Amino acid sequence: MSDQQSDPADTAAAKSPIEQAVEQALDVLVYAPIGLLFEGASLLPQLVQKGKHQVTMARMIGQFATEQGRQEAEKLAGRLQDQATTVLGRLGDTGSSGPGASVAPAAASAARAGRQVVTSGRDAADKVAGAVVEVASLAIPDYDGLSASHVVNRLAGLSVPELESVRLYELANRGRKTILSKIAQLQSS
Repeated sequence: MSDQQSDPADTAAAKSPIEQAVEQALDVLVYAPIGLLFEGASLLPQLVQKGKHQVTMARMIGQFATEQGRQEAEKLAGRLQDQATTVLGRLGDTGSSGPGASVAPAAASAARAGRQVVTSGRDAADKVAGAVVEVASLAIPDYDGLSASHVVNRLAGLSVPELESVRLYELANRGRKTILSKIAQLQSS
């Protein structure tokens, strides 16, 4: 080799940062488009095939996610329907032809409207009994100062009589559905 020829690594090290930046810009802006121009025709079918494959995979994943979401929504709707049936069953005897049967449609209508109604003698008695329950006698300290979510979190640790006291007090006072529903759930299990 002659003295004029040098190693490319030595040449790169001898170049200033500005010269290196200019070379990189030439590579990206001049040489890459020229190479793409000559090789693009042979690469294009491969790129198209890869693009189609990616779109197909994305579509399959989207369809799977949509189907899973639909199934989960159906399960949730079924559970909510079961809970609504249970609540309406407690509001009035929907299957009987006695006095509760005439009240059940009104109870269902009121439940949809978000209103609380007294549907049977037992509910009326519960309201009266709840009015007699003192907040100080409840097993949850500072009951009236707590939000429904805080009360619900503390219900699981209560005994059956304590749950009933909270139910009666809540029914007679604020009637918060989340608390009453959780108590009903705990009492039925």
